[in-house]
Amino acid sequence: MNKAVATLISLTRCSSIMADPDVMTMTSPSRTSPPSLRRMLNKVPEVTIFFWIIKIMATTVGETAADFLNSHMGLGLTGTTLVMSVGLAAVLFFQFRSRRYVPVLYWVAVVFISVVGTLASDNLVDNFGVPLVVTTGVFAVALAVTFGVWFNKERTLSIHSIFTTRREAFYWLAILFTFALGTSAGDLVAEQLNLGYWVSALLFAGLIAAVAIAHFRFRANAVLTFWMAYILTRPLGASIGDYLSQSRHDGGLGLGTTGTSALFVVTILGLVAYLTKTKLDAPAPETTTV
Repeated sequence: MNKAVATLISLTRCSSIMADPDVMTMTSPSRTSPPSLRRMLNKVPEVTIFFWIIKIMATTVGETAADFLNSHMGLGLTGTTLVMSVGLAAVLFFQFRSRRYVPVLYWVAVVFISVVGTLASDNLVDNFGVPLVVTTGVFAVALAVTFGVWFNKERTLSIHSIFTTRREAFYWLAILFTFALGTSAGDLVAEQLNLGYWVSALLFAGLIAAVAIAHFRFRANAVLTFWMAYILTRPLGASIGDYLSQSRHDGGLGLGTTGTSALFVVTILGLVAYLTKTKLDAPAPETTTV
């Protein structure tokens, strides 16, 4: 866990680099947004340590909340998926209507999309019997296609250039697939290697560390390393959530899905309230054209 936090702190040091649109484009300069597209302030927070902490906690909630609604509330996978999808659609409606970054709206959307992304993978595996290796491949392709179309249209994958409706749509679609891919890949590793929750968490923390080294030591592309770390925090958070919630007999601490979900939701709310008041993660003022 300490290794994971240290790694994520290191990743936040690239915030100033990632804020530069010329760095964040993969290979081409960003093109001017068509005048027909709705213009707004950047809708994504600065990448600080709070960004990574809340993201991992949202990932954990996505894992434990889905299990809680599925098992304890008796909704089943299909019912849980319908309820959470409707909730996600409602939150995204208000998120898209906003013309600036609002911490509460943004992070509530992340929590909902983490649950829906988890359920997308679980439904294919549990309800339709699709092997994890197949779902992992499918979601990887879906994410790659999303990035490809996004870059082809906008010439940038920068998370600091989300100030048109079209770019925001690409952003949230990519976020959904990162959660679904992280779920399938994490479950695939856990089931194939049978490492246990804590060892799995250390494994994914190590992979995040490798991404950080690739960026800082070998100057790997900032946008590429950011999205790789974003994907890897999903199985990291899920492993932590499973370790906390599962019974001691199954290798966990036995806090249960209810206790774990409540703990992380309260912590997320506290951090979001703090960020709302301090504006520490407010996007930097725009200084260049898109």
